[in-house]
Amino acid sequence: MLSIAGVAALAVVLFAIPLAIVLLRSYRAEDILRLQRDTVAATRAIDVDATGADPVELPARPRELAVYDRAGRKIGGRGGPAAADAIVRDAMRTERLADRVDDGRVVVAVPLVVGERVTGAVRAEAVRAGRGGIWLALAGLALLLIGLSIAAAVVLARRLSRPLERLGEAARRLGEGDFAVGAPRSGVNEVDDVACALDTTAGRLDSLVSRERAFSADASHQLRTPLAALRLELEALQLRGDRTPELEAAVGQVDRLQETVTTLLAVARDTPRSTVESDLRQLLAGVSDRWHPPLGAEGRKLRLEAGGEQAVAPISAPVLREILDVLLDNALRHGAGDVTVTVRDASGALAIDVADQGPGVSGDPEAVFERRSGRRVGHGIGLALARSLAHAEGARLIITRAAPEPVFTLLVVAADQVDVASEAR
Repeated sequence: MLSIAGVAALAVVLFAIPLAIVLLRSYRAEDILRLQRDTVAATRAIDVDATGADPVELPARPRELAVYDRAGRKIGGRGGPAAADAIVRDAMRTERLADRVDDGRVVVAVPLVVGERVTGAVRAEAVRAGRGGIWLALAGLALLLIGLSIAAAVVLARRLSRPLERLGEAARRLGEGDFAVGAPRSGVNEVDDVACALDTTAGRLDSLVSRERAFSADASHQLRTPLAALRLELEALQLRGDRTPELEAAVGQVDRLQETVTTLLAVARDTPRSTVESDLRQLLAGVSDRWHPPLGAEGRKLRLEAGGEQAVAPISAPVLREILDVLLDNALRHGAGDVTVTVRDASGALAIDVADQGPGVSGDPEAVFERRSGRRVGHGIGLALARSLAHAEGARLIITRAAPEPVFTLLVVAADQVDVASEAR
């Protein structure tokens, strides 16, 4: 809109300047021609006596007339200087009309010729006619043209922006997972091409995500049967009186594996969930029980720091437990030194930091969340799975410090902000 208005204003200005110059010259020539005509007509009634005995009689005209003799003396009239000025001398010398325009006044000089001999000159002076109305009309026309161009620009801008806004809304809904969204058509070929491409992308994403979810659900479902059988075998050993620590640990690992499969199955099916909350104190206690032994075996300590009073997170407890297990396993395998899990407030959100004292991540930090497949360099499936689980719960998993002593942060909207966020959406 601003571009069209600017171009229109520039076009009007570039047109108005030459037009103003032409009009100024035309009006100047018109004023001079009118005064010359009246002055020439007046010379017919003027007779300059060479002896100077007969006084000069001037016609009764509303203009300032002055008569000069051959010597340049003023011999009659009520206007003009006492002695002939340059324009009068120029008229007597060239025996032609002379004119001048200055300070809003028009001055002409007409030679008096008697018997093919110049006997003097008549000087006439008049105020130029005012033409303010014409300039106001031109200015009004220019403003009208600019106003019409702005109005046309507004109409065009709305016609172009509204389809783009609708297209942006469709893209936003697609980004939120609504693959059934249909991009509206507007009649603008270029915008409709983008809408068509967006619909194609939505269809492909829907197909891809559906296949991924179906595979994950099927794989998780198929794992449940052998896990249940394994658990029965282990429980049978317990019933026969075999209560060794190794058997108890095996049963615990099977329980954890079954819980992981159940969590992945729920996420893969995208099961609608009611409001869920996790008790962070209880969850951190479980984390401590599971990860103190393996870290202690490596001579490393696990520190848990739950700052603030917020002890509830609006996220599924199994999902949160799985994400923390992935981060702690990553710290155990690739980190060094003590491992610290910190819960803190982050401006309306809960931040759970998992840090160790290792060298950290080299290169692009985001690459650690990429899956390794084929020729693509990645970092396995653990961190990629953790990020996917976080996104499925509306949380975010990021690296807040890459190196040294890396810090992975899980950001979760605080429980007291959930209703506010829902109303805002």
